[in-house]
Amino acid sequence: MLRINRENLRKSHETPWLILDLVMLGILLLNLAWLIFDSLYATEFIFAQLATYFPGFVNAYDPIHRNFLFVDLVFIAIFFVEFCFRWIVSVVRKEHLRWYFFPFLHWYDIVGLIPLGATRIFRFLRIFSILHRLHKFNIIDLNDTGVFRFFRFYYDVFVEELSDRIVVKVLSDAQKDISAGSPLIDDISQNVLAPRRPILTEWLAGVLNHLGQSISDDNYGESIRKHVRQSVGKAVRQNPQISTLNYFPVIGKTIEKTLEDSVTDIVTTSLINLLSDLDADSIDNFVTAGLHEYTPTADELDKEVLLVVNECLELVKSHVAQQRWKSELMEKEQTIPVPDEPSYSPASDNPRGD
Repeated sequence: MLRINRENLRKSHETPWLILDLVMLGILLLNLAWLIFDSLYATEFIFAQLATYFPGFVNAYDPIHRNFLFVDLVFIAIFFVEFCFRWIVSVVRKEHLRWYFFPFLHWYDIVGLIPLGATRIFRFLRIFSILHRLHKFNIIDLNDTGVFRFFRFYYDVFVEELSDRIVVKVLSDAQKDISAGSPLIDDISQNVLAPRRPILTEWLAGVLNHLGQSISDDNYGESIRKHVRQSVGKAVRQNPQISTLNYFPVIGKTIEKTLEDSVTDIVTTSLINLLSDLDADSIDNFVTAGLHEYTPTADELDKEVLLVVNECLELVKSHVAQQRWKSELMEKEQTIPVPDEPSYSPASDNPRGD
């Protein structure tokens, strides 16, 4: 049930426009009802029935029917004056960027003014225009109406089913192209990564330099230095030659610990220098010279990447194909309260209390 929010109506200062909308809505409904009745009046069956049972009405209405176009022009003149008035107001209020935008945005009003049978149906759209304008100012709330919720639900169902089928069809075609041997990996490498190679190498060099500076920092690099120290210590203790130092009494453990600390410092310093000295040119040369001839598993890698892409597309298709409107409908049905069954009382079978 539509309810007018009087508070929002007062704040929006749209009361005169609401009165005008209601007047135009009444004229519009009268015009549409008359158009429907006149169309039925023109049929042989309805005319015969009216002539038989209501001859006086036929004699009174027949001149109106013969002058149908003239009477319709009266309604058209009213709608045209109201349209021009709203156009002038929109220009004064500067509701649109250009003054001539108004007729383009309200094209259905102009089409409805054409006195043809096929175009008169567009006058019906003025009802939705009036309701939309009132809804925009929160004067009425269309979301509270059962009719709006009904059409909104089935509109969402239609859009979801249509869009889901289109998306699934597009993804299926992409899978067929990939399965047919589409050079996707080469295209990505040549057309996407290659033009951005200088930016990527510079970014990678910056990341590595920052990592080297973080390792050399006393606070942030402690965790990495600790890991290096543990790895080096483990390697030193597992080395068979160094393990023989334990046979030297007193100084064996000291030499092993000193050697472990020295190797740890050397490895850490070498790692810091390596990361800090790398630049974009060095990385680019490494990629060009070091990885250019590395192709033993290129085909297998391409196949794995294509399989990953294909599986991702399958997951996307399965997610898109889910009919979410069914789950929403089931949730709505579950939220509908079920009326309690009347409890049976033996006393109700004996109203006299015998």
